[in-house]
Amino acid sequence: MSSIVLENLAFTRKNCVATIKSCGHSLHMSIHRRIKERRLALGMTSHQALADRIGVSWQTVQLWEKEGGTAPNRSRIEKVAKELGVTPAWLLNGDPEPMTPFDKNVTPSSMSRRAIPVISAIQAGLAREITEPYVPGDGYATIYADDEYSKWAFGLDIEGDSMLPEFQPGDRVIIEPEWIPRPGEYVAAKNGRQEATFKKYRQRGIDSNGNDVFELVPLNPDYPTVRSDETPLTIIGVMAEHRRKARRR
Repeated sequence: MSSIVLENLAFTRKNCVATIKSCGHSLHMSIHRRIKERRLALGMTSHQALADRIGVSWQTVQLWEKEGGTAPNRSRIEKVAKELGVTPAWLLNGDPEPMTPFDKNVTPSSMSRRAIPVISAIQAGLAREITEPYVPGDGYATIYADDEYSKWAFGLDIEGDSMLPEFQPGDRVIIEPEWIPRPGEYVAAKNGRQEATFKKYRQRGIDSNGNDVFELVPLNPDYPTVRSDETPLTIIGVMAEHRRKARRR
């Protein structure tokens, strides 16, 4: 057998022995010693340092670390384990994995199956007048979303810089014409020339004829706010989703 293979076997055996010893060390320690060793390993040189994090007195921590003393009760063990960066199981029983598990904060998502057309500003301006909803073939692109939106939903691409910094040129939004806008939401609207725009919706009251008065507000202060009692405006729909590529080439 080659010397390299022998060296690898010796290294593997050494690691296995070290792991077994480490696990055995934790298993044979009391909870009092485990608390003390973790506190010191984290640089908390005083009982008060750990006590402040948990919300107890330093005398309580001192008793937790004293052999034959009291131990944290079940209602507090998770808090102690969290502050010491270990699992409750390791703290209580010395189970082999002392460190807190990796933070798994994502889950697989189901793929969206609903095809929604991305249409032009001119098409959006006519959205309130058509009798049949736009279908994917009617737009210049198609996006996929959940089935929760109505058959009238469509996509728009943001152009220009009037909605910076929240909306960048090239961002894509899904518009839901069946929703009634609420103050502060983002909407697609059209003017008297059937041109569509995308702005923030701000309600201003009701006019003498009982019609809602609202403003279309750009986020970029270099652009003017438009009022419905000064310019013919019609809400086309409310933004349901905002999509942005994390990186563009």
